[in-house]
Amino acid sequence: MSQVLPVEITEEVKQSFINYAMSVIVNRALPDVRDGLKPVQRRILFAMYQEGLLPGRKHSKSAGVVGEVIKKYHPHGDQAVYDAMVRLAQEWNLRYPLIDGQGNFGSVDGDPAAAYRYTEARLSPIALELLRDIDKDTVDFVENFDGTAEEPTVLPAGFPNLLANGSTGIAVGMATSIPPHNLGELINALAAMIDDPEITLDGVMQHLPGPDFPTGGRLNRVGLKRAYETGKGSLRLRARVRTEERGGRRMLVVTEIPYQVNKASLISQIASLVRAKKLEDISGLRDESDRQGMRIVIELKRGANPDVVLNQLFKQTNLQTSFTINMLAIVNGEPRVLPLLAMMRAYLDHRREVVVRRTRFDLKKAEDRAHVLEGLLIALDHLDEVIALIRASRDGAEAKAGLMERFALSEVQAQAILDMRLQRLTGLEREKLQAEYRELQETIAYLRAILADETRLWGVVKDELLAIREKFADERRTLITEFAEGFNPEDLIEDEPMVITMTAAGFLKRTPLEDYRAQGRGGMGAKAGRTKDEDEATRVFVAQMHDDLLFFTNRGRVYREKVFELPEAQRTARGTHVKSFLPLEEGEEIKALLSLRSLTDPGYFVFATRKGVVKKTAIRDYQNLNASGLIAINLIEGDDLVDVRIAGSGAEVVMATRGGKAIRFPLDEVRATGRASQGVRGIRLKEGDEVVSLIVVPKDWEGDLLAISSHGYGKRTPLEEYPLQGRGGQGVITFKLNEKVGHLAALLAVDGDEDLLVLSRGGLAIRTRVRTISQYSRPTSGVKVMNLASGDEIASAFVIKPHD
Repeated sequence: MSQVLPVEITEEVKQSFINYAMSVIVNRALPDVRDGLKPVQRRILFAMYQEGLLPGRKHSKSAGVVGEVIKKYHPHGDQAVYDAMVRLAQEWNLRYPLIDGQGNFGSVDGDPAAAYRYTEARLSPIALELLRDIDKDTVDFVENFDGTAEEPTVLPAGFPNLLANGSTGIAVGMATSIPPHNLGELINALAAMIDDPEITLDGVMQHLPGPDFPTGGRLNRVGLKRAYETGKGSLRLRARVRTEERGGRRMLVVTEIPYQVNKASLISQIASLVRAKKLEDISGLRDESDRQGMRIVIELKRGANPDVVLNQLFKQTNLQTSFTINMLAIVNGEPRVLPLLAMMRAYLDHRREVVVRRTRFDLKKAEDRAHVLEGLLIALDHLDEVIALIRASRDGAEAKAGLMERFALSEVQAQAILDMRLQRLTGLEREKLQAEYRELQETIAYLRAILADETRLWGVVKDELLAIREKFADERRTLITEFAEGFNPEDLIEDEPMVITMTAAGFLKRTPLEDYRAQGRGGMGAKAGRTKDEDEATRVFVAQMHDDLLFFTNRGRVYREKVFELPEAQRTARGTHVKSFLPLEEGEEIKALLSLRSLTDPGYFVFATRKGVVKKTAIRDYQNLNASGLIAINLIEGDDLVDVRIAGSGAEVVMATRGGKAIRFPLDEVRATGRASQGVRGIRLKEGDEVVSLIVVPKDWEGDLLAISSHGYGKRTPLEEYPLQGRGGQGVITFKLNEKVGHLAALLAVDGDEDLLVLSRGGLAIRTRVRTISQYSRPTSGVKVMNLASGDEIASAFVIKPHD
């Protein structure tokens, strides 16, 4: 009669989940430290061995193998078994494949294997070493899931498969990731451990310098020793790339890729970055791989620096990856993270046990045979008497008993005499039996010596490993080296001046300064950038290639990019949209740009907003600036950022307005505040007026302020004509405005030796010497600096220092 027991659901769920987790951990996802195999892998290999699918024999349909595994050993899905079988045959996944597959078993491009009804397989030669001596009671067997057959709990493992082929797997709450190694190096290290059981990790690494991946590549040794010491770590892998030249053009040729990287996905990844203009120096990409090996060709534009492009590829693509090490394996039925030495010792202990059990098996077999031969030889020594005794017996039982009593034989010996064929009674057969007996005595002595002498026992383990090394060892594929992950491409890039241009629609470019030719005052200018309707150039300045370019947005955030990382374009090109390389949110726009050598420099950022607010914040407050940006200033609703400048202690600030007013005051009147602050009033504005320029100059500076109007008029006025006032006033007149000259477009600080670069909203630019622009007093309009087409006006202006 059934009985219903009430239980707490929380306890039932907890216990059931623990049972499930342990089942997955021990019986499915993690390898055994001894043979390096997961249960499904072990069952596949054993089933193929039982079916006689040995090296040198004919391949057999994979469907048959899968069926045999499911039928006898692994009551799970057929596709799961086949997937595990396929991986054992893939030379780009296993350093030493355990299955010799025939047919389509997938590719490094990620192509799936053909269905199991099409492919065929057999054991590879090295897989046979995992199974060798399995019939000699070397490992324990258990009943299968339905009690109809037996399967091994572990394989004899003639070579260290776990470290040679590595393993990856995800269980419940834990995962394993063990890298593959070179078999020859690994066996050398194991031999050294046998010779010196107290060997250190440094001693082992003299023989085993590090992992050896099936796809080759380059491995950074940084962090490797620590990973071996603890069983956990992370390693950097890089593709192996060489530079070639064809037809005057350089190209990068990838011949080896990092382990577990999909070649087709890698090529697609590079192509996507090229289309997004994040890799601007690449002109072509193709896959020339064939049966001879891998060859991915990346063609470079003329003048491109291969080292810079390569390191951009390492940074942005899977040409450089990380391999996580977590050396988790099943030890005595429990999951454990093992350092390298412990994992090697566990394997050697397993091999010692296998050799002991095999030796005992062989010894018993030899002793049993010798025992039989002793009886046969006794019978031959008394042949006439034996024959007479047998002839006189009524039946076999009486004959056996008589032989045992007369010659003191065992039942086994007596039965062997009775079973002996008459031809064995010849003299020649007697000699063969005596020779066999002598050989058996030698074998027995040898086997007993192995079991009696620990040194000799370990010598057998070592000799067998060395024999496998001679048979299967190959050359190392992965180059272990040290490469600076913090490679600075600035070392390879000339620090030349560039003109940074951004349009109202957010298109950005950098153009060599030399592309802008100097002209006389009043010229029409050269075409500076292609614009479309309602897309006008709004930000232009000069920066060095090695500078950090800081992007300040309308939402008060700041982002950073290196100038050399920006897309380069010709003077007449539109450029690339800023959202393609900055993580701007919806509605976020760039309002100010600033170039800087280092965010650890002393000094301050000085901010000016359209509504007359000024703010001062230490540069070092922004040194944690990363790709996601930081808050730069807290703007009040309806206000916008006009400009940001760099200043030191004692500097003076000039703020100029669209209505032709300017105020000059000491920066010390502005208290330094944090990044997220709002700032204080810098200039009091009349209704409808707004700030257009921010100037920061050193104390006692004796230069001029150069004013440019929207209709192209300009002048220079000595700074001393602008009285030093208190912060927050209305300022003084700096430009006489009327319909002819327009409104004030920009106010700049100049020494007189610079060039002036003026850009119109229509995309025209002119570069002229500052000294050609005459000096005038504050309440004047100046002279024509740039002729504009009807409807066009000045967008911005900036000075180019003499060293530029």
